[in-house]
Amino acid sequence: MGRVVLETACTPRDEGGLWVSMTPEEARSLAALLLVQAAAVDPVPCGASGQVEVVPVVGDAYEVHVRGHVVTVGRPHSDAAGDTAPTPVELFVSSVAACAAQHAGHFLDWHCVSRDGLRVQGTFRMADDRPARVSEISLTVQAPALPEERLAALRAVISHCTVSSTLARPPEMHVKVVREAPRGATAPSRPGSVR
Repeated sequence: MGRVVLETACTPRDEGGLWVSMTPEEARSLAALLLVQAAAVDPVPCGASGQVEVVPVVGDAYEVHVRGHVVTVGRPHSDAAGDTAPTPVELFVSSVAACAAQHAGHFLDWHCVSRDGLRVQGTFRMADDRPARVSEISLTVQAPALPEERLAALRAVISHCTVSSTLARPPEMHVKVVREAPRGATAPSRPGSVR
């Protein structure tokens, strides 16, 4: 199994070097915790709600910019080194599961039930015919602390999350192809880049 090594630059007050070796799962958990801490220190996201921008990074990898947040999407390759991010389809299904999880969490909070053990697992199947699309999404919600008599109510709440409701009533979609960026638009900044 490969390891992820993190080495930080030392300041004069540090004693010796600081580094850590982690499994990929440990590195992902640390990254998530760091993002939460960064948001606590700098809670004001940049960018307008209702807008996203996607820009190429390298090869089949793209950055999705949403209100100052960055999510990477890609396409898996046959070699393990090329599989660095979820595909757009996986991110789509993840958004259905994440929306269900948020609604489940709020439901549990409202009913003073612990979120301990709350988990939403999603599976999907692609259509066998054209056009290429997701033909089926299944969610399994685990809420161990929820009393049996409230399971149906939780299911009803989850089935009305915003993403599920959008799938039930698809939005109009418009695509415009242009050669130049709209006036006033600026390219998103990347770490280390200069505008």
